[in-house]
Amino acid sequence: MTDFYAEALELFDYTRSLRRDFHVHPELGFQEVRTAGIVAKELKELGLEVSTGVAETGVVALVEGSRPGPTVLARFDMDALPILEQTGAEYASKNPGVMHACGHDGHTAVGLTVARLLNRHRDDLPGTVKLVFQPAEEGVVGPKGMGGAELMVDEGVLETPRVDYTLALHVWNEKPVGWLGIAAGPVMAGAEFFKITVTGKGGHGAVPHASVDPVVASAHIITALQSIVARNVAPLKAAVVTVGSIHAGEAFNVIPQTVEMQGTIRTFELAVRETVLRRFEQVVRSTADSLGCTVEMEVKRVTPAMINDEAMTRKVLAAAKQVFPDTEADTAPYVTMGSEDMAFMLEKAPGCYFFIGSANAEKGLNYGHHHPKFDIDEAALPRAAALMTAAVMEAANQV
Repeated sequence: MTDFYAEALELFDYTRSLRRDFHVHPELGFQEVRTAGIVAKELKELGLEVSTGVAETGVVALVEGSRPGPTVLARFDMDALPILEQTGAEYASKNPGVMHACGHDGHTAVGLTVARLLNRHRDDLPGTVKLVFQPAEEGVVGPKGMGGAELMVDEGVLETPRVDYTLALHVWNEKPVGWLGIAAGPVMAGAEFFKITVTGKGGHGAVPHASVDPVVASAHIITALQSIVARNVAPLKAAVVTVGSIHAGEAFNVIPQTVEMQGTIRTFELAVRETVLRRFEQVVRSTADSLGCTVEMEVKRVTPAMINDEAMTRKVLAAAKQVFPDTEADTAPYVTMGSEDMAFMLEKAPGCYFFIGSANAEKGLNYGHHHPKFDIDEAALPRAAALMTAAVMEAANQV
């Protein structure tokens, strides 16, 4: 039996060097030109068939096995976030205001390590592995109003050859190094973006009776929105409605004409999503109307819920047992209300999205994702590379 973890450890210096280089030079969604160039160079040096410029800055490579079999897609996201880094690490970002605060630098380095491991074992590999290095996972909207994964699907990444199974991973700083999260069913929430514009009648703050105050109406709307989850969603179900941005007026003594609010809705189940969206519109419109204001709403799906296929999850669990026989994977569903656009790919082809613990509290490496001090214990990297490689091999040997 191949010891993929031992092989990944042999490549640790390679993986860590790439990860730190990407961390020093982070790039936002659809701007990953330098990152994509390094990815393409590394893959071409392995002799793989490489396509660049997919979904603007994405890279796709094919690892051809020694005999017929399925096509397995393994996705690795490349983009960073608009955050000013505060880690103080020697490999901290040199791009002010941009930071790898989610771990995608590690994902990209892991993907290139997986490419090397799979290339070594092509004689044992049936079918084809499609390695996908994706831009713009972090919600940046690009051409056609789509993010990275959705645009890749639109441009045919699941075709030619047609993808049978999909895999992706995430380093996870909510859990320590050594933890594995591999669950069937819902594991990440579907997300909606919303914008609400409340319009009243502006005027002087000293004579409010002569105005129709959209600020007061907006305050009532925000409060009323919290009743949706509390009173319309069953207590054992999951949903989130969050207003994250409010803008109203510029002067202390002026009642503004309009208020704009933006936020997100998160759900796992289709029936819950439908209930929340229906009540959301009812609450916003009726509350605004009762206070004399008009309202415009925009609600846009960002990503569906991430639903892991049961059969593919069993394959990843089997791979984990082979690679880490002394580790019991956490199979509890509903990992997080965070969202992930890999769900667009899992909608089209059965797959599994799994998590690799990456925190180390003793080293101070336990800040949450999207925090300016976010950093990982790099011991998670060979673990991630080994498990992804083994999972690909398990999926490729589907019968």
